Amino acid sequence: MGTKRKSRTTKPTGYVCGSCKQAVDAVVERHKTMGVFVPSWIAGPCHNPRCAQYVPTQVPISSVRSTLWKNATGWSHH
Repeated sequence: MGTKRKSRTTKPTGYVCGSCKQAVDAVVERHKTMGVFVPSWIAGPCHNPRCAQYVPTQVPISSVRSTLWKNATGWSHH
């Protein structure tokens, strides 16, 4: 029939690299508020090899706390 189907794709996270403006993954951090850890989503490291803020190593961030993977990769949030 004449109807078009919309493809099911994931929406972009809305986070971009501050240097090259390429889309980056969202990374969850957590902070403690009134004794409860609350998730906070931030922009993750850039994996564009032509970017000045390129992070060459792929560190599994799900298994490492945010401060450790940032220090291990040399990544900084701008």
